[in-house]
Amino acid sequence: MDFRCRHRALALIVQTELKLDPHSGVMIVFRSKRGDRLKILVWDGTGLVLVYKVLEQSSFAWPKVQDGTMRLSRAQHEALFEGLDWRRIVVQRVAPPIAAG
Repeated sequence: MDFRCRHRALALIVQTELKLDPHSGVMIVFRSKRGDRLKILVWDGTGLVLVYKVLEQSSFAWPKVQDGTMRLSRAQHEALFEGLDWRRIVVQRVAPPIAAG
């Protein structure tokens, strides 16, 4: 994608290329070729929000893209946005307690 695109053009790309509804609340992350910049497009219920971030001294750790998309958990997204290697985050699942106590 052309990184000069603004919110309306990105929403059109989301609809036509990714076959997603940009007004559904889904967060769409676009990356630059070098991987040091990203744009995030999300509908917040009142309008489209476009966030642009540039890492000055490194690049983002990107997951494998399958069928033109990648899926991240909230924790993975937050790590990615902070410039951390989200692949190093270990989520420890805890079994729920048998009874409240």
